[in-house]
Order: sequence, then C-alpha cells, then structure tokens
Amino acid sequence: MPKLKTKSGAKKRFKVTASGHVKAQAAGKRHGMVKRTQKMKRNARGNMVLNDSDARIVLKNFLRNA
Repeated sequence: MPKLKTKSGAKKRFKVTASGHVKAQAAGKRHGMVKRTQKMKRNARGNMVLNDSDARIVLKNFLRNA
C-alpha cells in the first residue's frame, strides 16, 4: 500500500507541537473587524492550541503523516 499524502492545505494551516497538540490561527479575523469587540480582536491574535476533539479530527483526516 502506498504512503498517504498529507493534505497540502492542512500543512499550511496547522502545526503539531512536540507534545502532540495542534496549533492553528484563531478564527474570525479575516474581515468585519468593525463589528468585533477589542477583546475578541486581541484574544484572536497569534496562534492557539486546538481543543482535543478538534485536534483529533485534524490529525485523523488531514495530517495523517504527523
């Protein structure tokens, strides 16, 4: 059986830490910043660690080689 390829879109969006957690950008910062609160904009900066249930989905379906 051949090797499974990693989804190329997922390679650019997610990183797996040394302890196995999945890091990703915070959602909701693409457009429409006028209606967001300052607290939401501040908290959505940088990277965040995904929830365990979301991380399991990402690892299983998109980052098979990680």
